[in-house]
Amino acid sequence: MPSFPIDDPGDPRLALYRNVADPVLLREHGLFVAEGRLVIRTLLTASTLTARSVLVTAAALDSLSDVLHPGSPLPVLVVSRSLMNGIAGFNIHRGCLALGERPPDRPLEDLLEGGGTRLLVLEHVTNADNVGGIFRCAAAFGAAVALGPGCCDPLYRKAIRTSMGAALRVPFAATGAWPETLARLREAGWHLVALTPSQDAEDLDQVASELAARPKVALLVGTEGPGLSAEALAAADRRVRIRIDASVDSLNVAVAAGISLHRICPL
Repeated sequence: MPSFPIDDPGDPRLALYRNVADPVLLREHGLFVAEGRLVIRTLLTASTLTARSVLVTAAALDSLSDVLHPGSPLPVLVVSRSLMNGIAGFNIHRGCLALGERPPDRPLEDLLEGGGTRLLVLEHVTNADNVGGIFRCAAAFGAAVALGPGCCDPLYRKAIRTSMGAALRVPFAATGAWPETLARLREAGWHLVALTPSQDAEDLDQVASELAARPKVALLVGTEGPGLSAEALAAADRRVRIRIDASVDSLNVAVAAGISLHRICPL
């Protein structure tokens, strides 16, 4: 792939990298930004998403030489660390960024027809670190992700980074109408399990084997604090809790999702 050393901060090829801290503007351009060597390696080798260009320091280019090699039309823009930080507006610790093309919105039906047996359904999970952590868990246990109302964009830079690139390869879709979507999931054969710390919910340890044997399980998780809405809890087939020490009110949502997936996935 062609490599272009750049030392002029006004070079037009750097223009879109000035927007990497503004997710709304990036989305308007149909782009997302990937940050870090592991994430960019995932984008280039393990994702169906398309990279438009890569911005690297010389040291990062050397580290990624096995994937940033001649023979590809992808532009590689090589800059100093100070120029990169000045363009991006923050310190790029690993010395590399990439612009990727946002895929078209995926219909939920397309996601459900993908042949998977486990689905994470998120409601109002707004924190980028939590969304990234959930996608990392989904990748580990072979689940897809359905995004209910009010969720952080999984292709937001921080969510991608926290997911260790999993957000670039885990199938996901927005759900549309809510909570009507949950009825559609049930009609499609999914068993809806709401994760809640409520003491009157079923103990995960007691139902894990049964859930692991089911062909299609959708695990509903909500934002930290309020948790799932009353409408989502009412629409679920059952409510399940993770048994924890009584001195702790709840678990981080990504941790809870990971524990639950581990217990109910037929791996």
